[in-house]
Amino acid sequence: FSSGDVDAEWERCDHVFTGRVDSGGQEHIYLETQGAFAVPCEGGKIKIYSSTQSPTSVQRVTAKILDLPMHQIEVDVLRLGGAFGGKEDQATHWAALAALGTHKLNRPVKLVLSRMDDIKMTGKRHPYSSDFKIGLSNEGKILAYEVTFYQNAGASADLSPAILERTLFHVTNSYSIPNVKATGISCRTNLPPNTAFRGFGGPQAMFVIESAIYEAASKMGMSADKIQKMNLIDNGEKFYYGQSIENAQAINSWNRAESKYELGKINNDADQFNKLNDRYKKGVSLMPICFGISFTSSFLNQASALVHVYTDGSVGISTAAVEMGQGVNAKLREISAKIFAINIEKIKTETTNTTRVANTSATAASSGADLNGNAVILACENILARLKSVIIDKLNIPESSEIEIIDERIFVDKKPTKLYWNELIQSAYFNRISLTSQAYYSTPDIHFDREKNQGHPFAYHVFGTAIITVTLDCLLGIYETDSVKIVHDFGNSLQPKIDKGQVEGALAQGIGWMTLEELVQSEKGELISNSLSTYKIPDIYAVPNEVEIDFLKNSENKYGPFNSKAIGEPPLMYGIGVYFALMNAMKSYNSDLTPFFSAPLTPEKVLLSLHKEQRNPKN
Repeated sequence: FSSGDVDAEWERCDHVFTGRVDSGGQEHIYLETQGAFAVPCEGGKIKIYSSTQSPTSVQRVTAKILDLPMHQIEVDVLRLGGAFGGKEDQATHWAALAALGTHKLNRPVKLVLSRMDDIKMTGKRHPYSSDFKIGLSNEGKILAYEVTFYQNAGASADLSPAILERTLFHVTNSYSIPNVKATGISCRTNLPPNTAFRGFGGPQAMFVIESAIYEAASKMGMSADKIQKMNLIDNGEKFYYGQSIENAQAINSWNRAESKYELGKINNDADQFNKLNDRYKKGVSLMPICFGISFTSSFLNQASALVHVYTDGSVGISTAAVEMGQGVNAKLREISAKIFAINIEKIKTETTNTTRVANTSATAASSGADLNGNAVILACENILARLKSVIIDKLNIPESSEIEIIDERIFVDKKPTKLYWNELIQSAYFNRISLTSQAYYSTPDIHFDREKNQGHPFAYHVFGTAIITVTLDCLLGIYETDSVKIVHDFGNSLQPKIDKGQVEGALAQGIGWMTLEELVQSEKGELISNSLSTYKIPDIYAVPNEVEIDFLKNSENKYGPFNSKAIGEPPLMYGIGVYFALMNAMKSYNSDLTPFFSAPLTPEKVLLSLHKEQRNPKN
């Protein structure tokens, strides 16, 4: 991907810096391991209960393997015990194997992996090794940026090309850079195929640009946050892949975080602490985020919903959304409750099933609530329009009357009537009015030309800013995150408690990727960190002592249900800021320390880097 003229711009830059950035893989550690249960049905049909984010992928691949038409394979998903992308593509294998056994034996077959087998045989977040070159003015304005990403894909492609493309869409994070050149290379290696993980290639790109800024700031003798703030993208500007920025909140979220959390005081307190302490040092960093929402393959941005209103007034919703702990079912119920103006307890979300909703996209790309929620809105509005005609006939009122349903009671021209929801539904049924609707939604206004690598691939972007403070024990190399204070762009949140929980969980996962979770292979490629005793994940001691989350005001989004914004992936990137806070703490202890960019920044790395000179016998 490119824009401007990077090669010509280097001569006009006052400063040019180069460097290398390595980011490790990450194991998903979903609570429920990979598994499937296949059952033979009448007429040679097979029903599969699969722990998958993508029921249609399971259906399509299994049908192909068994040489059956897709309608002979039914896939049903009640809910998942976590996924984080690890069951978007890689759940398919185990479902197909179970179905193969059922096909051959005509008996039910259950296949569930042990934890150790799951860790050993499934793909991880892609490790990347990246080279950057960045050019700036004396004031800190970024004029040019060039980066090459080497992606460790594993033995086969899986989702690696799509993940690499998402990396190329997030090269500049929240920043406006006029001259950009980004190259992605997917490398085949002798490891299990790596796969989707929360962020889908975006975090790897953001870590590199933040490392480049940190390197430049260190060499230029200024703070990284000065360069960050100066280069934030604003409305009216364009990303290097051609999309104009709309409703930009990068500057607003930064300014809000700086004022609300008193950044000046945080920095002064850290400086004072460091002057008074030799063993312990504090570090502070800021982490802005900008994450595009949509599948980058435009055709995947489609969804259907099937809504039934039963004669007792209760409602059933079927969509392609898979509940995996992110709260999408609660959001879909909230959406239909708002439209029908009924008690949410009357609404049930059904299992995700390929016979009720066909040709589905995976629940991924943070788009589950957006795509399926908008389809639910359309289906509910179809039924509501029919119900309003019933109201007009039953109450004998003019068609021009203003009709509302408030708390299950029908209002006409702002005045309550004696007609309630349940009676209305009964009347509709007896008058042969359909109480079922199927609706289809596709995200408008998105397109991308892969010949030119230009277009409008995302419906919108999510923004935010975090201020991170850490304390480092420079004798032992261990550390803790004191606080992460966030201003996040939720849009108009459908479920604030759920969205807040998603920020907290994503943050912990991002911190784990940056500081703890280290995959280790033998020289032959055998995974050594193949169990929870040898692979360290964040626990209660790894999460920040304090997490504050502020909902950014006045940020609406016409593409999200009721102006909401996607939440699943963007907050993970706040964890990247912990790396640079630790680096600042290390530099406070050892001013001669040369910054390096190799995640995870484990306590071992910290300790050996802090005391590198002492370990050199020549010194």
